[in-house]
Amino acid sequence: MTAPISSAAGPAASGSGARDQGRGARTQDPGPGQDRLPPARFAYGLPTWKEITHLLANLPVSIFGFVYVMCVVFVGGPLTVTVIGFPMLAAGLAGARQLGRLERARARKLLGVRIEEPSRLPLGRTQGWLNRLWLTLKDPVGWRTILYDFIRLPWGVLTFCITLTSLFVLWPVLPFIARGLTNVDRAMVRALLSPSDELERRIAELESDRGVVVDTAAADLRRIERDLHDGAQARLVNLAMGLGLAKEKLLEGQSDELVAAMVEEAHGEVKLALQELRDLARGIHPAVLTDRGLDAALSSVASRCTVPVQVTADLSERPAEAIEGIAYFTVSELLQNISKHSGARSASVEVWRSEDRLLIQVRDDGRGGARLDGGTGMRGLAERLDAVDGLFVVDSPEGGPTVVTAELPWRERTAGQNVGEASGKGSRKEARRG
Repeated sequence: MTAPISSAAGPAASGSGARDQGRGARTQDPGPGQDRLPPARFAYGLPTWKEITHLLANLPVSIFGFVYVMCVVFVGGPLTVTVIGFPMLAAGLAGARQLGRLERARARKLLGVRIEEPSRLPLGRTQGWLNRLWLTLKDPVGWRTILYDFIRLPWGVLTFCITLTSLFVLWPVLPFIARGLTNVDRAMVRALLSPSDELERRIAELESDRGVVVDTAAADLRRIERDLHDGAQARLVNLAMGLGLAKEKLLEGQSDELVAAMVEEAHGEVKLALQELRDLARGIHPAVLTDRGLDAALSSVASRCTVPVQVTADLSERPAEAIEGIAYFTVSELLQNISKHSGARSASVEVWRSEDRLLIQVRDDGRGGARLDGGTGMRGLAERLDAVDGLFVVDSPEGGPTVVTAELPWRERTAGQNVGEASGKGSRKEARRG
């Protein structure tokens, strides 16, 4: 019984031993195509080699930039006493902008520094050759690039020497040296070649505000055209037709009663057309605002509100005509909202000046719930005030009360506007006398 078992186990054991010996043999003597070595590669990673490339390129780039700055400053600067000096200096600053763009691209490619490009100078929107020249001469981006290239020469020589030496002597610690040196480069690029955040923000705001002003003016023109076409123009057409029919009746010898009725109807159309024209003129710029100022104009618009309104205006002088008009239409729109939507029993309007700001506060004891995103009216007021560096704040909890605060920049009224008012008053008085 034991012999078969031994004979059966023998081949298995011998096979197992053979496999073990085969594994040992393969370990000791690898065959062709088995256990290949990893591919050869550089000891440094790609980011380190990019930093090393940037540091080695600092020398030629800084030499070129320094020579350019010397030509611009020491050639264009002294020549400013002549006619050609300022144009040469302006051209040098324009070229410095292009050097700054190349440096930002190099930092983006090799150092991974993401810096936004500065806005272009608005030369196309500037009238006059001298104005364009002055705009270029005071360009902060160009001057900061000049400063960047001026201080880079010693730094470029230093980084080039340290990096080149470390490649042969200090290569084990070169990645750490390269990272430290390029961190200084990154800081210099961010400090001197980045666009001015405040300036860029202000430019973006002005571009946006200009769009709002253009859109508002276009909407006002469309409203005036629509009101003229649908209101006064239609009534004047009916008036002409009525008078034409009355003339025909007179020529035909019709009864005086029929003609008198037609003339009476035409007279009513004239009065309605005149009233619509007055309302339209009040919507463009009310005469009382031009003649008597903001206090009287606000009292006039408050008298048309459906709820009692108390108006308090503490102004020792009148602001600029544009600011005065915006303040009037802001209060007028708010009082219309109070009449239509608030359900209030009373309201108040306060206007006063605080240093260089004109402040307006409109209160009502209505149901509240007014929001800037609740409709186009409030949002339009906020955009109109924002276009002139104003502020519009709505505090209207559910259940009321509602307090709307508006701030406008105070701008002094010019002499030309006062003269225009005086001449306008004179012409209106003469017209009334006529």
